[in-house]
Amino acid sequence: MNDSLKIKVSIAGRNYPLTIERKEEEQVRKAVSMIQSAMQRFEERYAVGDKQDALAMCALQLANQLLGLKGGDSKDQEVILGRLESVQAQLDAVLSQ
Repeated sequence: MNDSLKIKVSIAGRNYPLTIERKEEEQVRKAVSMIQSAMQRFEERYAVGDKQDALAMCALQLANQLLGLKGGDSKDQEVILGRLESVQAQLDAVLSQ
């Protein structure tokens, strides 16, 4: 049984159609919300006017956090790392379209 769901998300003013597993919907929507919030913070704090620049800074921040987690040994860090890698893979898939 295929339990996939087609959704549309908006990141940096662009809409992206996604096909995800139904159980991942909440996580994906939270990830989109986190990206939008981070972009807004970059735009406000650093007077970033270009959405692409704000998105690049979000990607840098995410990658930095991911690398920081890779250095740890705890079970919680492994779970978080797995989730971040999943979100990163989904974003890579969307951005490569």
